[in-house]
This record gives sequence, structure tokens and C-alpha cells, in this order.
Amino acid sequence: MIRLVLVDDHALVRAGMRATLATEFTVAGEAGTVADAVDLIVREKPDVVVCDVHLPDGTATDVIQGAVARGVTTVFLALSVSDAATDVISVIRAGARGYITKATEGDDLIRAVHRVAAGDAVFSPLLAGFVLDAFATQLQAPEADPELDQLTAREQEVMRLLARGYAYKEIARRLTISVKTVETHASAVLRKLQLSNRNELTRWAADRRIL
Repeated sequence: MIRLVLVDDHALVRAGMRATLATEFTVAGEAGTVADAVDLIVREKPDVVVCDVHLPDGTATDVIQGAVARGVTTVFLALSVSDAATDVISVIRAGARGYITKATEGDDLIRAVHRVAAGDAVFSPLLAGFVLDAFATQLQAPEADPELDQLTAREQEVMRLLARGYAYKEIARRLTISVKTVETHASAVLRKLQLSNRNELTRWAADRRIL
């Protein structure tokens, strides 16, 4: 039987999802924050994670990236009240196999879990056309930025969090790395971009609209 983890910061919503999904699947656990979700996913290694897009300490994208960083490969189905372009695109780019709204009926949610578990991509009917349009118009390859290209993928992650004002400890927790590693990446970012401090980094990132 397909094993699930349910992630939503509202206990009543999780209870509703469990009541619906437990009729077809094994619910291995529930979580209400990014940190708890990543720990639970690493521990249980479920087949599918049904994850709310917005959580108190981050987003579904953070959950996906945190699980991947800790070596877990599982399937993510995003569930949200939002159909905003930025939310849909961010989560799908992070690796989610589907995105459905909380207005979805119980039977449709069950079918969506079965489909993503089988490898299909699933979207709510109202989102399907929008997603195709969004990827066609908004996910074009960005223009090359020689300065940004100097940074490794991990350095870019650290750079964005630094530019947004996160403390080293928070960055370490979000990326599941040590504070010392964050400090090393931060120093490399400032050196490669020839910047002196975090304020200059924030302005640099804002100018490029990559915050």
C-alpha cells in the first residue's frame, strides 16, 4: 500500500486529509512545519508527500529541497488554496509532481495521489492550462549573468537567504547544513561578487530581482 506523509500547519486540515486518504493509503505521519516535515520524511521515507504550499517557517519548496538535501527521493503533491503563478511555478520547479487546490473533492485527491505515485504529473483542472502557459512564458532561460554564474548552486541558495536577511543559524537549519558551512559559503559569495557586507549583497540581489 502507498505510504503517505501529510504536511499542513492546520491540524483540522490534516485531520480532514487523513480521514479522506486513510481509506486508500497508509498515513505514516503528519507535520505542521518545514523542519518537522523534513525530519519526518527522512525518517519514514514515504512514497508520496501531500504538502501545503505555505507553512509557518517556509514553503513546500523548502520541504522538497530539505528532503532532497538529506538524500530522500519521494514524490511530492502540493496542496494549496493558492493558484498564484509564483506559488505554482516555484513548487513545480523544485520537483513536485503535482499541484492541486484545497477545493479539490476527496475522490479527486485520492486519484491525484495514485497518479503521482505512478509517475504522472497532476494539476487541478483549472490549473492545467495555466501551468502550460506559465512554463511557456515565464520559465524561459534567463539571460546569462557572469557574476551569478560564478556561484555554485549551493552558494546561490545561501546568497539568496543572506540577501533576505536570514541569520546564519536559520540558513543552516533551512538548508540542513552546519553554521560553519554557511559561513564558508557566505565568505565565498562576498569574495566572488566583490562585495563587502550583507547590505551590499542585498542591494546587488535586489538590482537583479533574485531575492
